[in-house]
Amino acid sequence: MAVVLFHFTTKFDELYGHAAAPLFSVPWGHLGVNLFFMISGFVIFMTLARTRSAVDFVVSRFSRLYPAYWAAVALTFTVVLILGLPGKEVSASAAALNLLMFHGLIKVPNVDGVYWTLLIELIFYSWSLLAFQLGLLKHIHRILWVALALRLSYFIALEGFDLKFSWTLSELLILPYIAWFACGIMVYRLTHGSDARRADIAVIAGAVLLIGIVNSWHLATLALAFTGLLFLATSGRLPVLQFAGLIWLGEISYTLYLLHENIGWALMLKMKAAGLDANLSIALVLLVSCALAWGLTRLVEKPAMAWIRARYKARLTTRVPQAR
Repeated sequence: MAVVLFHFTTKFDELYGHAAAPLFSVPWGHLGVNLFFMISGFVIFMTLARTRSAVDFVVSRFSRLYPAYWAAVALTFTVVLILGLPGKEVSASAAALNLLMFHGLIKVPNVDGVYWTLLIELIFYSWSLLAFQLGLLKHIHRILWVALALRLSYFIALEGFDLKFSWTLSELLILPYIAWFACGIMVYRLTHGSDARRADIAVIAGAVLLIGIVNSWHLATLALAFTGLLFLATSGRLPVLQFAGLIWLGEISYTLYLLHENIGWALMLKMKAAGLDANLSIALVLLVSCALAWGLTRLVEKPAMAWIRARYKARLTTRVPQAR
């Protein structure tokens, strides 16, 4: 919701301008993405702990991400094509390539700007699965220390010697975001019976210190706060998260993220042209976005995920030796 409100208040104002200043703005809302990466580190290592094979993991992630994403790409492209959104329209061929989800690697523009994080996620999944397959998860501390050191090396080379290392390598190793993933991974370990708690805490400290050095100490403080928040939430110490409204928002969070930005902006521009109050338009697009997300969750995301996983399990259970 922080990200959504950032886009509907601050970012919309930067790009298109509200007719009049709204009652509130959320200029810090984009930092929700940092927490998102941290949560992803937690969730993916939780998933790997329950994974028997690489195919299990791929089916789990594919069924979770792709069906809802494909529907969101189609819906967003159609709405923007009909309503218009200056500077954000893409061609039909670009929209088709968006269906890959890793289209950013070949410089194809996003149907919706929020998709950039999904590529980061896919790369993180790939590295995590590779480590799982090679039996390297038991060395996760060493792997993360190397990644953190590489991120620091990039920073020192640029700031100290004006040397620019490979941008492509940095993106493929997700170095700009690795500290956030690292914190999430370590929180998973700390809340699931880790036998190396000091090493886990040391990685968190190193990740937070790195954020302070390469980004800012304000962001490092936020990283520490997010880590504490995630630890409390995942160890069952935040009963407020049992509130029905928050559970519902959690249920639609992925589809809300996929659908809100360009569709919301296109609707807000139409409302602005019609002379609607900025606060009313923000409230209306928030309601529309949540309704669309709920519909996509109920009609596409959950049924498709259940169908794919059921088919996969059925194939596993029906495999019997051929009669000789």
